[in-house]
Amino acid sequence: MSDPLKPSLLSDLAVGGLDREMIDGHNINAMLNVSLNVQVVLGQARMSISQLLSLARGSVIEIDRKIGEPLDVMINDRLVARGDLVKVGEEGIGITLTEIVKDYVSAPS
Repeated sequence: MSDPLKPSLLSDLAVGGLDREMIDGHNINAMLNVSLNVQVVLGQARMSISQLLSLARGSVIEIDRKIGEPLDVMINDRLVARGDLVKVGEEGIGITLTEIVKDYVSAPS
């Protein structure tokens, strides 16, 4: 026996501005204005609290990267790409993407 309310509910949603694609979950347009935190990571360093407290203006922190190595592009703390530092305009900097990191889905246990 079919549910007489179901067709009515779907048509009401469609009239309310939702089309069939959105109801089925196939429309990505709803996510296009979602903001994400994007970071470009130059490198990392590990230090003790006493070393951290002794930092002052002009201190140098040695990081785990060499000159010319690609930078990491992180979105919401997840590595998504790597790239090279570039000059943008007169005073700006940016990153040229050289590699998109393929995400993997772990097999169910």
